[in-house]
Amino acid sequence: MTATTPHPMKRRGARKLAINQLRQSEHLDEARIDAFLSRHEAPIVEGPKCTFLWRGEADEVWVTHRIVNQPQRVPMKRLPGLSLWWVTIELPEGSRVEYQLEIRRGEHYEHTNDPLNPHVAHSPVGSSSVCQAVGYRTPPWAQHDPEARPGEMHDIHLHSKALRRQTTSRVYLPARYRDSTAYPLLIVHDGDDYLNFAAMKTVLDNRIHTLDMAETIVVFTNPGDRLREYPNYAAHARHLSAELIPHLAQQLPLVDRPEARALMGASFGAVASLSVAYRNPDLVGSLLLQSGSFVFTDIGDEHEGGPAFDPVVKFMNRYRDQPRRVADRMFISCGVYEPLIVHNRSMVPVFESTGTTVRYVEARDGHSWENWRDRLGDGLSWVFPGPQKFVYE
Repeated sequence: MTATTPHPMKRRGARKLAINQLRQSEHLDEARIDAFLSRHEAPIVEGPKCTFLWRGEADEVWVTHRIVNQPQRVPMKRLPGLSLWWVTIELPEGSRVEYQLEIRRGEHYEHTNDPLNPHVAHSPVGSSSVCQAVGYRTPPWAQHDPEARPGEMHDIHLHSKALRRQTTSRVYLPARYRDSTAYPLLIVHDGDDYLNFAAMKTVLDNRIHTLDMAETIVVFTNPGDRLREYPNYAAHARHLSAELIPHLAQQLPLVDRPEARALMGASFGAVASLSVAYRNPDLVGSLLLQSGSFVFTDIGDEHEGGPAFDPVVKFMNRYRDQPRRVADRMFISCGVYEPLIVHNRSMVPVFESTGTTVRYVEARDGHSWENWRDRLGDGLSWVFPGPQKFVYE
């Protein structure tokens, strides 16, 4: 753009941001702020500009988020003499960002969701407000479709000698399930979290209903000590391969071939899926790995993940040093706003070097359950395509 070229926003005759119109109002007072807030939902999204708002008395206020390589505490400004605080952040099209507000009153700091924003995301560790930038839409497959016949859920309890504990899993049977039909099997790590925070049953119902995914039996497993059992833990791999899958095969009509079995998980659950396949190379044909905690080091063993990542780093370093094919196909997704994006990008060519077919997807999102939910439709349909594309005989 040259010095004489009008700015694109000016060429289109763009209006001033709503917050700037308010700031330049005559006789600005609390009543005018009341009217302003009644007309706008926070954050106010105007093209790439997202204006965050908070109203109240405080000494300082910040927007806090986890976008990698960006300041994660963005100070808000106060309208002089009034109760409204604001800051405008530019976000690329299609972005979805979870955030909270940090409020300081004297020596007291409060972290809270945005009271002006109705969009809230939930996770096992709490909730966050959500900024949906221009171009972001919740995928239709993640929303309830009254025409989609629902699958059935059943609990199974199995005592694991390998893990030395009782296990509880949820079994999803597709809507048209028949004992006389053999089905592929998908095992999901952190199963209850996928059900509670990633709408996975809804996604399964919808994708199977539209024939974008094969009718599949899905088992939602749950960990005991997650940080111990998931990073390349021999007992966990033995539980899946020698206890759970054989038990399921006795109880349910499953296709008994590796290409009809898949493992999936997010974060540490992705590491668990990869490591189980690594220890049992003929067990599954596909892996669905979301925001895998694939932390490794190129020199030495020092890393910034803390002690919980020590076994992960040891496993990933060994795998990178001597990669081998553990599945025929991998669907890998990661958010560009999370620190793990570097590790996931780096692992794709390593997996491909083994002859594995890899589909890799990035999103303008973070390390969150709704990010993983939004990638499920494509991932599930790619791992087990609908009957018009793939038939188990």
